[in-house]
Amino acid sequence: MKRIATDKGYVWHELEAYLRKKGIQPQIPRKKNAGPKLGRPVQKTSPRFQVERTFSWMQRKFGRIAVRWERIPQCFEAFLSLAITVLWLQRLLG
Repeated sequence: MKRIATDKGYVWHELEAYLRKKGIQPQIPRKKNAGPKLGRPVQKTSPRFQVERTFSWMQRKFGRIAVRWERIPQCFEAFLSLAITVLWLQRLLG
């Protein structure tokens, strides 16, 4: 199953329903004022700083992806995969 992690700005029930219908599991943290929570909170999503840090790295090093110049989805996904691979290799190799 595919997953998508976003920040709290994407809390929208119609969006979550659409993603689930497409077979994508949304990982969107709830806002503090979203209502009462019963029981112990479960940490299901990655912390927001990880998502924001990744966007920052991509914007700083790969402006083409941050601006999304590519019109063909396959080209965009290829550049995104390449950028993530480069970022991971830099983190692993130091």
